[in-house]
Amino acid sequence: MHSPIELPQLAAQLGGGEWLVLGGGSNVVLPEYYAGTVVLPQFLGIEQLACEQGLRIKAFAGESWHGFVTQCTARGWWGLENLALIPGTVGAAPIQNIGAYGLEVAQRIESVTVWDCQAQTLREIAAAECGFGYRDSVFKRGSLGKTIVVAVTFLLPLPQDWRPIASYADVARALNGEQAPSAQAVFDAVIAIRRAKLPDPAVIGNAGSFFKNPVVTDVQASTLLALHPKLPHYPQANGQCKLAAAWLIDQCGFKGRGADLGIGKIGVHPQQALVLVNLAGQGKALAQDVRAVAEEIQTTVNDRFGIWLEVEPIFVT
Repeated sequence: MHSPIELPQLAAQLGGGEWLVLGGGSNVVLPEYYAGTVVLPQFLGIEQLACEQGLRIKAFAGESWHGFVTQCTARGWWGLENLALIPGTVGAAPIQNIGAYGLEVAQRIESVTVWDCQAQTLREIAAAECGFGYRDSVFKRGSLGKTIVVAVTFLLPLPQDWRPIASYADVARALNGEQAPSAQAVFDAVIAIRRAKLPDPAVIGNAGSFFKNPVVTDVQASTLLALHPKLPHYPQANGQCKLAAAWLIDQCGFKGRGADLGIGKIGVHPQQALVLVNLAGQGKALAQDVRAVAEEIQTTVNDRFGIWLEVEPIFVT
C-alpha cells in the first residue's frame, strides 16, 4: 500500500483470511512458507507540525527509520540520534519500542496514528495509551493484527533545550569523554559503534538483538552479583535491576560459536553475543533452526544463572 486512502479497501480484499503486516521485517522470524497475505505499508512523508513546547514531527510508517533519524539530525530536530542505524521503518518503531544507548523511542513519541481494522477508521493513540514497556507495547500484544500503524508523531526538544544522552559507556568512549557533544557527534558515534559490533542484515542474515536484557528483583541481582561481581547491571527506577543478557550468554561460551552449535546453520555473532546469525546463507536456515539454537542458549543460561532469557523478535507461524 502506498497511501492511507487504500486502507478502507483492505478489509474487503483480505476477507476473513489471515494476514501479516510487515515494516522492514528486521525483527521477525518468518516461516519457510506463510499462507496468508503480507501487507506492506509504504506510506511516505515527514512534516513539522505547529507546537510551542517543542518540535512536533510527524513521520509516516513507510519511512526508513535510519533515514528519518538522519533527516532529523541534519535539520536540527534533535533527540533521536541515539537510535541511529536501527533497521526497519518508522511504523515498526513503536511496536517494538526500539531502544539503544540510553534512549527508548517511547520517550520521544507523542502519539501513534493507526488504522483500526475492526472499526474501519483512523485512530490517534496518545503515547500514554500505547502501553510502552521494555521492547514492548500494546501493538505488540493485544493489538497485534488488529491495527496498522499509519504514522508516528514525535515531540522533540527545542534546540536550546536539547541535551545529549552520552553517559552510556560505549557512547562516552566513542566520544572520547567529550562533555558537551553535538547531536551530530552522538549520531556519528552511535553509527560507528553499531557498525563495529553488529552485523549488517543486508550482508548476513540476522534479526538484531535476539534476547531482551532480563529485569530481575534487587534481591536476585544482589545474589547474582555476589557470585559474579563483573556482571554488568543497571538499577531501575522501580527498584528492579536490568542485567546484560550478552554477558550471560558470553559466560556460557556461546559468543562466536558456529557450526558446532545446534544443527550448524545458526551461529552467535563473534562481536555481539545477543545476535544470532544465519551461517547457511539465504534460504538455507529455517525458523525451526533459529528456535532450536535460541532454546539451547536459554536453557544453558537458565541452568547456570537461574534466568530464562526472553526472545525479542516475533516468530511468525
